[in-house]
Amino acid sequence: MRLSDNLPPHTNTMISLLRVSGFALIDSLEIELTPGLTVITGETGAGKSIMVEALGLLRGGRARAEVIRGGSDTAQVEAIIDRPPGDRPGADSGEEGSSLVARRVIARSGRGRNYLDGRLATVAELEATVGELVDITSQHDQQSLMDTESQRLILDSFAKNEALLQQMAAAHAQLTSAREELERFDADARGRSEREDFLRFQFNELDAAALQPGEDEKLRLERDRVRSAEKLRAAVAFGEEALYGADHAASTRIAAVLRELEPLEKIEPAFKDMIERLRDARAHVDDVARELSRLGEISGDAGRLEEIEERLYLVSRLTRKHGGSIDTAIANRNAIAAELSALGNFDEELQTRRDALDSARQNALKVASAITEARRKAARALSPAIAETMRELGLEDARVDIRVEPRSGRGESVALGLDGADQVWFEFTPNPGEPGGPLSRVASGGELSRVMLAIKRALAHADRACTYVFDEVDTGVGGNVADAIGRKLKAVSENRQVLVVTHLPQIAAFADRHLMVRKRVRDGRTVAEVFDLDAKGRQVELARMLGGHPPSDEAVAHAVQLLRTRAEPKKAAASTRQRRA
Repeated sequence: MRLSDNLPPHTNTMISLLRVSGFALIDSLEIELTPGLTVITGETGAGKSIMVEALGLLRGGRARAEVIRGGSDTAQVEAIIDRPPGDRPGADSGEEGSSLVARRVIARSGRGRNYLDGRLATVAELEATVGELVDITSQHDQQSLMDTESQRLILDSFAKNEALLQQMAAAHAQLTSAREELERFDADARGRSEREDFLRFQFNELDAAALQPGEDEKLRLERDRVRSAEKLRAAVAFGEEALYGADHAASTRIAAVLRELEPLEKIEPAFKDMIERLRDARAHVDDVARELSRLGEISGDAGRLEEIEERLYLVSRLTRKHGGSIDTAIANRNAIAAELSALGNFDEELQTRRDALDSARQNALKVASAITEARRKAARALSPAIAETMRELGLEDARVDIRVEPRSGRGESVALGLDGADQVWFEFTPNPGEPGGPLSRVASGGELSRVMLAIKRALAHADRACTYVFDEVDTGVGGNVADAIGRKLKAVSENRQVLVVTHLPQIAAFADRHLMVRKRVRDGRTVAEVFDLDAKGRQVELARMLGGHPPSDEAVAHAVQLLRTRAEPKKAAASTRQRRA
């Protein structure tokens, strides 16, 4: 299906197009989204939250094969996010706006793909890029608001502490490394002594052996020569005798041939080349005979063979202990010498590591102190901003105080962590004159919904999100409170694109655009379809939400009244804008 008829032009940074296919109950869906407030309604179980889940995947959410529609090999989600001039990182503020195209493919085989502007991307890149532009609030997020870690993240987001937190993470990593190095080095005295004795034994053993590179190959060659001494001697004697020593030695016979040929060289020119080659052959034979003679007596001493075997055994034993080769054994000897030197200078090395730890701690404390100051400053601004919105949502006297206190640790006055040295919590006081307490223990479900919306409203001035998505966060409220929430969502939509999944007609009536999700059976299979409601369709849907299906005449009349009441402020605002123009 395609929802794109009679849409107003895009005026803000926003999601302009969403495509979903093969996802849960959706076969294929393409929606052109618009600025302002869009509500999504439908009966329970119709699949209202499917689009929210799809957007969650584009933000880097966890992918599950279960979301792939039966009969499909993949589920695909794609969105086009329009950005104004200068919004793209590195862009010139004077250039035209651009669009970001994000796409995620979930495969049943597990080999999914992610794309940003047509290029392959990681899930982390999706989270960093799309997650910054699209903010989703669900009932799960509402519950996570009660967690102090989530509260800290909210405060850091408002304070824009990203750069400081990156510095803190680096400082904490340096501190951890320095602490581990000191702990490793500062073993107990007995352990150091035992280590030094062990290293000293290994070093003395290697040093006494005085291993030389390539020594083992040379020893094996010499061993083979000693073992074959008798054969070598016989070969040398035979060769010297045959080539030079005997009456009919090769050298003598070649000389005899030369004596016969040389006088005839002038008569037969062909003899000249032969004579030259015979002279060369005789010279080579004489050289070989002299080299054999110089070899002398080849030793076959059993004592030398025993020495070689003992040395080879020592080399083999040491190389097995120290890496498998002479080169690694020699390298190990040098490393042991360096460690022995360090152990010998223990006090000096210990102080060096203590100084490094102290320096790392001071650096981490400095960064943590800057984070603490930024959080306290932000808390003083965020608390009244939340209170102002809560008053508009019917919590006239409620107050959220943001506490930033030092986090104590065992053995340390301040416990430093990746996020600094603070514990942050939101304290909620619903009524004047009564004691407040942690948000997780004091706020009811309806109050929590309003606090969440108030926080989102406050954060709208601090984050870069262009689209806010609220998935049934109005649980536990109704009547005037629902009306107040609707008005606030409408106010947020003046500066941000807002998508709201709701079951409350009081909220749905504020919409600039109303999408209805309906589930039906088509060709024997259940599918979820999305309809863009016109004025008449909105009346029918609001009446259903008010009075069930089929709606009564009273419910229809109430729906008409709701829409008329919500339209009046819009007309007044439009008239004011025209007068100002």
